[in-house]
Amino acid sequence: MAERGRNSGELLKAQAHIWNQIFNFGNSFRLKAAVELGIPDVIHNHGQPMKLSDLVASLPINPAKAHCIPRLMRGLVHSGFFLEKKASENEQESCFSLTPTCHLLLKDNPFDLCPFLLAVPEPCFINSWRSLSTWLQNDDPNTTFNTANGMPFWDYLGLNPTVNDRFNEAMAADSRLIASVTVRECKGVFEGVNSVVDVGGGTGTMAAAIADAFPHLKCTVFDQTHVVGDLQESQNLKFVGGNMFEAIPPADAILLKWILHSLSDEDSIKLLKKCKEAIPSKDKGGKVIIIDMVLGIENGDHESIETQLFLDMQMMINVGGKERNKKDWEELLCKAGFSDYNIFPVLGLRSLIEAYP
Repeated sequence: MAERGRNSGELLKAQAHIWNQIFNFGNSFRLKAAVELGIPDVIHNHGQPMKLSDLVASLPINPAKAHCIPRLMRGLVHSGFFLEKKASENEQESCFSLTPTCHLLLKDNPFDLCPFLLAVPEPCFINSWRSLSTWLQNDDPNTTFNTANGMPFWDYLGLNPTVNDRFNEAMAADSRLIASVTVRECKGVFEGVNSVVDVGGGTGTMAAAIADAFPHLKCTVFDQTHVVGDLQESQNLKFVGGNMFEAIPPADAILLKWILHSLSDEDSIKLLKKCKEAIPSKDKGGKVIIIDMVLGIENGDHESIETQLFLDMQMMINVGGKERNKKDWEELLCKAGFSDYNIFPVLGLRSLIEAYP
């Protein structure tokens, strides 16, 4: 056998790598358990590094299982969410504090990502991953999600209010963070623009941040009628219901934040054409602002690339969409009739793309 030519160290390293991949799902559930127990907030509210004994005493757990908390914390320290040190030179008890990453899991943080964390491990999404090999072999023209759950993703959300609420809260949490960075780092994108329509903008988190930062802008959130029907408008923020594949309200600029990656190329081109119809010509300032991933745009670290590849699979499995590289975006925009574009890799894993008619 070929394996006989490999030394013991290589074989054991390969085994460890495979084991790591097999048990990698545990990272999500370990972090989910920590958030559901309130560990980040308990340590943060303590005001200083917190002794293990004090932490255990503050958690809503069965006292008979208190001995499990050090093992939970050990993994979370290794994953970079908490820092561990000894209480003092004369004490052996550990003290824990939060890393900067863990601050995004605090409930009073305006950019709290807990809704995202709690939404992704829902059984319907886990079942989709479990059904991937089955879907690749069957004749179902729909998504893996459809194979696993008996209906398309969006239909499932419509019939399951709890999952739908968690999904919407997760999208809003992401929009709060991205909106903050966008209005701070990408102010130039709104220069010369007097009106913008946020297509698929949900409950308006992104548009509200833009409206607050740029009071001269007339901002409109355009989404399905049942999503925007009862939302509160303001002086420069309004909500309009409709179908984005039929017609989009006219504006100087159209915003597509994390929309196109959930669509096939065919539907993306169809939507982009509708966007192009809704804006003025390039010389009159018309443009489409796209916030989405551009794979391979920069030499990212291993973890960032892995996250992008995970999200690409997530789109394929759940909604039939995809993450795209620069060539994919160029072909998409060209087929939709756009004359030029610029890519600005300023939003972490995602980029801001300006497309001109």
